[in-house]
Amino acid sequence: MSTGVKSLAKDTVIYGATNIISKFLNWLLAPFYIRVLANSAEYGIVTNLYAWVSVILVILTLGMETGLFRFINTDEQPDRVYATTFKVVAAAVALFLVAGLLGTGSIATALGYPDHPEYIGIFVVIVALDALMSIPFAYLRYQRRPLRFAFFKFLFIALNILFNLFFLVLCPYLSAKGVALPHLIYRPDYGVGYIFVSNLLASGIEFLFMLPVLQPAFRGFDREIVKPLFRYCMPLVLLGLAGILNKMAGQILIPMLYEDRVEGMTQLGIYGGNLKIAVVMVMFIQAFRFAYDPFVFSKMKQKDGNHAYRVAMNYFILFATLIFMAVMYGIDLFKHIVAPDYYSGLVVVPIVMASEILFGIYYNLSVWYKISDRTGYGALFSVIGLAVTLIVIYWGIPRYGIVAAAWSAFACNGVMLLLSFFLGKKLHPIPYDTKQNIMLLAIAALFYFVGMAIAPPSVALRLGIRSVLLLIYMVVAIYFFAPELHQIIKKQVSR
Repeated sequence: MSTGVKSLAKDTVIYGATNIISKFLNWLLAPFYIRVLANSAEYGIVTNLYAWVSVILVILTLGMETGLFRFINTDEQPDRVYATTFKVVAAAVALFLVAGLLGTGSIATALGYPDHPEYIGIFVVIVALDALMSIPFAYLRYQRRPLRFAFFKFLFIALNILFNLFFLVLCPYLSAKGVALPHLIYRPDYGVGYIFVSNLLASGIEFLFMLPVLQPAFRGFDREIVKPLFRYCMPLVLLGLAGILNKMAGQILIPMLYEDRVEGMTQLGIYGGNLKIAVVMVMFIQAFRFAYDPFVFSKMKQKDGNHAYRVAMNYFILFATLIFMAVMYGIDLFKHIVAPDYYSGLVVVPIVMASEILFGIYYNLSVWYKISDRTGYGALFSVIGLAVTLIVIYWGIPRYGIVAAAWSAFACNGVMLLLSFFLGKKLHPIPYDTKQNIMLLAIAALFYFVGMAIAPPSVALRLGIRSVLLLIYMVVAIYFFAPELHQIIKKQVSR
């Protein structure tokens, strides 16, 4: 295993551990919300508004995270690049804050929450803070400071959990015991709103703790790189916007595509709850991406770059398929994350996880247009993918319900993957082990379908049989498709 790939693996593990632990802690909030909120329609509100947050964040950050990695590695004054990207994002955030806070009532009505314009005001501030913090987080990744990165991530999660417990558990408990709580602190009828208040408070405190990391961003501004920076990043905004809409379109559009909005919000709550089961794959993809972007640009001028990208793809597919089968083989355990009345949505879990694998493969393939400064192709792929997503959603949800939202993401990622693969072969070929990877995916699919077809009535027996199958797949995959890893394991066992 090359030094570069070892470094990528190390950073992926650190970011992955950070991401897994923080996501796991955040993950615990999902069953908590599902059980403390009045019904799945209220959880639908949470799913819907956070989907909008994801979309707006892509616009506000202006693609500057990737732009930072691209220009900071070739500039003689890296801190000045950091300061420039931060100030560009800060200007966009200032405009967003003014427009958002002045228009809370109109926005709330347009989104279907006319009785709660304060939700929009809260989310405007949350999005502004998250956008501002995106650049210092990227800067920490550039500096290869994953532990400091982890500290801030854990700080937010810990504060968010504490505030949620305070508002949704402690305050109702005290109120039930007859303790008179000040109206400014707690209102028994505010319910789901306290989820958003908790996020706002946690984000505000996190921002204050990050001020030391922001200090270099306050000094300097390089006007000369602004135009090339925007030229590089603007296609990434379109790419990112289309990409996030590909992921979030269902969570935004599901309530609109049901004749009864209450039923739409109920189904969205069920869909959002079951997405939490697939979060293990999402965590792995995100951890990989955190480490992969700096890795890609650090390798772009080195002779072993293509070899490193090829090996990274192989190991990504290996571990992604292992995670997929571990979750699906253990679905009898994982389904308890949600309440029984959410089980009707379990059918979306394997589709969503498979979709994430396709997205991860596409992300690996995207290296060719990033290192050759052809980011316009990425934007084109995302727009085409978005068109596929919207067609499947608008056609499928009225006919098949929420399962169509899951298939829309799968179709979108599959189309983008194929477009990037075939154009990349012509414009900037990288010698991936394509036949080997297709074979590995086929074997993984075979093991999955066989394992799920074996369904004895005993849960313990099902888990036992599927655990054996998972172990067999792991041995086969490592022995035949990851010889370097096989040799490392063999040496460790022989010691």
